[in-house]
Amino acid sequence: MRLAGSIAFRFLKSGKGQTILIAVGIAIGVSVQIFIGLLISGLQASLIDKTIGRSPQITITSLDDTKQIQDAASLTAKLEASQDSISEITAAADGSAFLSYSDASAPILLRGFDLQKSDGIYRFADALYEGRLPLADNEVMIGKDLAVKWGLSPGDTVTAALPSGKTGKFVVSGFYDLKVSAINTSWVITTLAASQQFFDYGQGVTSIAMKVKDAFSADTAASALGRDLSDSSLKITDWKSQNEQLLSGLNGQSISSYMIQVFVLISVVLGIASVLAITVMQKSRQVGILKAMGLTDRTSSLVFLFQGLFLGILGAVIGVLFGVGLCVMFVAFAKNTDGTPVVPLTLNYSFILFSAGIAVAASVLASLIPARKSSKLNPIEVIRNG
Repeated sequence: MRLAGSIAFRFLKSGKGQTILIAVGIAIGVSVQIFIGLLISGLQASLIDKTIGRSPQITITSLDDTKQIQDAASLTAKLEASQDSISEITAAADGSAFLSYSDASAPILLRGFDLQKSDGIYRFADALYEGRLPLADNEVMIGKDLAVKWGLSPGDTVTAALPSGKTGKFVVSGFYDLKVSAINTSWVITTLAASQQFFDYGQGVTSIAMKVKDAFSADTAASALGRDLSDSSLKITDWKSQNEQLLSGLNGQSISSYMIQVFVLISVVLGIASVLAITVMQKSRQVGILKAMGLTDRTSSLVFLFQGLFLGILGAVIGVLFGVGLCVMFVAFAKNTDGTPVVPLTLNYSFILFSAGIAVAASVLASLIPARKSSKLNPIEVIRNG
């Protein structure tokens, strides 16, 4: 093994130009694979975050006439205890109302949350850009679009009214921006107790929202919840069933990425195999002399396998550095008008190591053909024919 490795290193060192050419070819293949893989991974993560980043992945609602879920506290405790897949869970009490300020009015959805528990799903603290979250039961947080339209400031008082004639006054504690105009215009956020009191829900809630540890297993988790609850009065929905077009697009991106990576890998394998096959012809005299001196067929084969291994490692290291560098440059220069990256960089270290490992394995695999050819060389014929 040591002898074969030493000879392989000498062969590579004697043909530096050829060695550099092969290593660069492998590096380009690895860098393209890493660049495309990380780019599409970041794009998918960005699309998912923009689509469901601030919304529940599983929602439980009531099919009763009242549209309310009673005893939500014990139900959420049961779900947390029975489902390890759930990472966040919170209850909400929603209702439609009319909001008025001065001479302006608009239909809104008054949403009551336990703001500490709900922040893991809706991230209201991150969306807050002025003022603070509502703490008291007479406070609300209003979206940016409605606040700008009405010229509101923290501390202003707005009035919410129901079709029944019931009204309630709320103090504006702050403003949020969820980057969706429809939400920024219609959602008015308050505490869970305030919403329950205003809509006369008692201790009832209108929905229970959840996030799971793996977003793409939301449908499986929702099915498991349905089996555990076994309650026909409850409806369980997941984000995957409501976003089939998004999932189709993500699957298309993944398939395109895999196809490109496979073709890049095939080209790398063919390139290495052809160059090493030529190397066997170039080094046939040296191999013949070494065989005449006692080098076994097995050792001569290992020489070219080691060449493939060395070239694969060298090319993989250069390719990883080049591929990550391309990703960093792309993120640095491709920016939106607000200065944020068009596609956020997500360094998936397991994918990077996997790509490097595939390149090394492909290089060794590509060297099998020249290694087999080397083992069949007849030293007497090689030396005789020069």
